Formats: sequence, C-alpha cells, structure tokens
Amino acid sequence: MTGGRVNVAIIGLGFGAEFIPIYQRHPQARLHAICRRDHRLLDEIGDAFGVGRRYTRYEDVLSDPEVDAVHINSPIPDHGWMSVAALRAGKHVACTVPMATTTQECRKIVEAAARTGLKYMMMETTVYSREFLYIKQLYGSGELGKLQFLQATHHQDMDGWPNYWPGLPPMWYATHCVGPMLALTDATAEYVSCFGSGTIRDELVAKYGSPFAVETAHIRLRSSDLTARIYRSLFDTARQYRESIDVFGSKQSFEWALIEGERHVLHTAKRPEPDIPRRVSIPDFADRLPKPIRRFTTKGVYDLAAHAHLSFTQGAGHGGSHPHMVHEFISAIQEDRPPFPDARRSANWTCVGLCAHQSALKGGRLVKLPAFTLG
Repeated sequence: MTGGRVNVAIIGLGFGAEFIPIYQRHPQARLHAICRRDHRLLDEIGDAFGVGRRYTRYEDVLSDPEVDAVHINSPIPDHGWMSVAALRAGKHVACTVPMATTTQECRKIVEAAARTGLKYMMMETTVYSREFLYIKQLYGSGELGKLQFLQATHHQDMDGWPNYWPGLPPMWYATHCVGPMLALTDATAEYVSCFGSGTIRDELVAKYGSPFAVETAHIRLRSSDLTARIYRSLFDTARQYRESIDVFGSKQSFEWALIEGERHVLHTAKRPEPDIPRRVSIPDFADRLPKPIRRFTTKGVYDLAAHAHLSFTQGAGHGGSHPHMVHEFISAIQEDRPPFPDARRSANWTCVGLCAHQSALKGGRLVKLPAFTLG
C-alpha cells in the first residue's frame, strides 16, 4: 500500500475505464496502473485520466510489487484463469461477472482465495443497485413481511457484441438474476432445474453447442421454504434490455417496472384493490459512501468534457452500483474482512447458472450445486 491506500490496477479498459475516476477519488484507494492489450487505446485512456503506470501484458501487472489488488474487466472466458493467476501472485481480486464459465474454474478460485487469505469479490452490480438496496431496506425493516417468492429476469440482445458472445448459453451469464435473490437473505442455492425454450440461429449454436433462445430455471434455497425463478435470453428474442427482481412478501411486494425508465411498483396488502399498487421513487443511497465518490451514483455524472472522445459503455449505469462496489472491495481489504460477495458466495451464484444450463441440456433434470459452493 502507498500512504495507507490500496494500490489498484484496472485490467481491461472498455467497461473498466468507468471505474478509473471512482478509484482516483476514493479516499482509501490509489489507482496505480491500467492494463490493455491495444497500446494506442491504452495511452488514450491513460492520457485522458492522468494515469502514468501502463501495461499491455497482464503478466507484467502481476509482477509489479506495488500492485495490491487487480480489478478484472476482461472478456468472460478470461475471468477464471486471470483471477487464479492474480491470487497466486499475491493480489486481491475484484472481477466483473460471471466468476468463470466452468465449475472447475470457480473451484480453483475458491481454493486459491482460501489458501492465500486474499480477498476475492465478484463485482455483481445488481446487489449494489439502488433498487436492490431499497428492497434490502424494506426487508430488513420488516415492511415486506414474510418472503413468499422471488423471481428475476435478464434480457439483452447480444448480436454485434465481441466474438466470445455469439451463442453463449443464457444461463452462463445469469448472476444479474441470481445475485439479488440470494443476496436478499444471504441464502445459498442448493439445487436447480432448468428448461430451454425456442432455438437460436444455427451459426450461433455452433460455438457453444447451446440451441436455446430462452432458459428458465427454478432454484431451491438451502434451509428455506423459498424457491426462486429466473429466466434469461441473449439472442433471437424480442425484448428491451431488462435486469429485474420481483420480491413477493406477505405485507408488501416489490415489482420491477416492465419498461426501462418507468417507476417501479410497491404493492401493499389489505388495501382496497385500486390502492394496492403505487409507483415508488428509489433513493440513490449515496450517503453510504465517502463524499468524494457519491457523485458517481447518479447517471450522467461522468460528463467529463475533456474525455468526450472516449467511449463509456454505461456511464453511471447499473443502478448507480459502481461506487458502492468499489467501496465494498476497498473497505474489505482495509478492514481485513470478507467482501460481499466473497469467493464462496460468488461461486454459488455463478454455478447456479452453470448448473442450470446442464439441467436444460438434460431436459430439466435436477442438478445439485457443487459442495464447494455451499460453505
């Protein structure tokens, strides 16, 4: 660490570039380095944000003794091996979702984190979005009453995205659905059943051998009377982008807006029928953050005229979650405690999707989550 601050290197500067100003302003962090294979684009980002230490090779980042932690924003197939390599090199790890694309890689990460004592955090945006923080507050205060059912969706048309996306099984990228349902009560998924529906184009099927346009899964939560449902689509399904969670309680239920930009709905029991639903406004929970990074919870705050030539993929999107995630990761390192989600939880959330796809290929057969994810 430098001056008591955590030295962070950001790996991948497409989506990853959005985190640069957050780390630069966090009072307990120091953006030490950035890494991107394309030297021209690396310099463009580095010059724009005044980052001096720049790498085109991941191996060189891991060899830098001043790097305390890496924040990985690489293509999905690289998440597993890059996380393991960083932990073995003595670096704390934050990694964008999903944790990995195989249960074996998830196990290696869990084992490496346990063996080294280093922090691993999957940067799952939904569990730090303003909507989830609002639902969590309702649940913690008892306003929802007894939870009765959970469901979540994630629809996104991935045509035209980078070459590792075409044909990706929908459930391989399910943590935006799974995370909030399990995080609400800090539950553990025990087993899953999933059905595939419809078919995608033949050229998409060829890469991963997954024919399904939509995958729908039911999840059994351990030591709970709750079940949860998720459904995912990535290709050849007409639906506006949506990440959502619906929470049904005995006193109140939260229902995500059907259309992006609309206000969400809170249903309250035992009222006259027309008065049961009401539209609600969600706070940004910025007061939970250090003052210098509160501005990043609001969409549009990047508005950096000097950086107008740069391409930011989300801005302050993902429900204002980015500064909350950064603060959790840095705080966990500084306080020497597990981040949320830690390696075991991240593996459970990720393996729900991986096991769900296995189930879909087997016609809906029950598939148990691996023992190493159960804690």
